Amino acid sequence: MHMRVAGIELGGTKTLVVAGTEGRIEQRIRFPTTSPHETLAQVSAALREFDAISRIMAVGIASFGPIRVDPRAADYGTILATPKPGWSGADVVGPARIRQDLPINIDTDVNAAALAEHRLGAAQGCANVIYLTIGTGLGGGILVEGIPVHGVLHPEVGHIRTRRAAGDAFAGNCPFHKDCIEGLISGPALAARFGCDPATCGPDDARWVQVARDLAELLAILILTHSPQRIVIGGGVAIGQPAILEQAGRILPDLLAGYLGDFDTARSKATLVLPKLMEDAGPIGAMLLASAGEGCTPVHGKLT
Repeated sequence: MHMRVAGIELGGTKTLVVAGTEGRIEQRIRFPTTSPHETLAQVSAALREFDAISRIMAVGIASFGPIRVDPRAADYGTILATPKPGWSGADVVGPARIRQDLPINIDTDVNAAALAEHRLGAAQGCANVIYLTIGTGLGGGILVEGIPVHGVLHPEVGHIRTRRAAGDAFAGNCPFHKDCIEGLISGPALAARFGCDPATCGPDDARWVQVARDLAELLAILILTHSPQRIVIGGGVAIGQPAILEQAGRILPDLLAGYLGDFDTARSKATLVLPKLMEDAGPIGAMLLASAGEGCTPVHGKLT
């Protein structure tokens, strides 16, 4: 009999609480991410509701970051310095512990989504996987040999500084770094860059070419540093404007400049894909974290 678990996807704009077995969502409750007090109280209430239907055996949390994911740290499960008002220092694990005996495992939302796409989605059969989300922010989850990458913190792909195109005068809007990649091509950055809601700009708008070039610069860095077999790209911007991915894929081989001799447009197309699980990648990843058990750490290439 499969273990019934719950997953929490805590995003910058919305929160999703789900329950089910073996990566299969059977119940879900969705609500906006507002203040920590209000949002986490709703999380706790949703978990209690699911637990009353049928006992929850473990919880996985896939959270926006930066967040402390080392279970040995005193501030495990705490949101670190974030531009999201009121959330710096918020404890996201405590409100989810609806029973003292309930195991809880936490990781970033993008590491969880990478895990879901690796196990059940567009990156099945790939050992090294990167999941990018481009939406309210830009984040990246990285798996090496199927294991989510941690270290001093966790990957912060969105704050990589990329090479800028000649003549591009946009200053960027990241409150920390201005023109890091998040400050150039996240949803709020595009609104500032375009002077309008980017969702209203059609795929033929010439401004998307520069966005695709910026994305291609990031992709080149990730390919050269992590050698992924698959890069899955989700989030509202990427899914809403799939032409960006196609354009970035055509630009990428030129940026690599023949250094990876067989990386042509065909290989680029095979490497860069949309998520198979779409918006369910995060919550399913959270359920997989729950199934892995509390304090999920790499030991001999396995999640234990």
